[in-house]
Amino acid sequence: MFDWMVWTTPVAVFFTCIALLLAGMTVWELKSPTRLTKGFLPIATTRGDRLFIGLLTAGYINLAFIGLAGKFAQWFSLEQEPSIWISFVVSMAVLALVMRRG
Repeated sequence: MFDWMVWTTPVAVFFTCIALLLAGMTVWELKSPTRLTKGFLPIATTRGDRLFIGLLTAGYINLAFIGLAGKFAQWFSLEQEPSIWISFVVSMAVLALVMRRG
């Protein structure tokens, strides 16, 4: 059924992190209801809003990296494409930034 998908370790880790984040945020919201806050984002947001915005951003960072990996190898004269773990770390750092300061 999922033969068309490329389930590499980084992809599985990425989706596992998303599932754990959603479960954790659900429990957190039940224990401590959220309130609107204003950070660097141009709107007042709740934790859930920031998680949604951060997940979208993380997904787009990963997609952009995958799309540009061949170009990175060419531009920087690398022997092979850079590791997908780089985009995973960058996307999770951006997600943490949006969640914390957004």
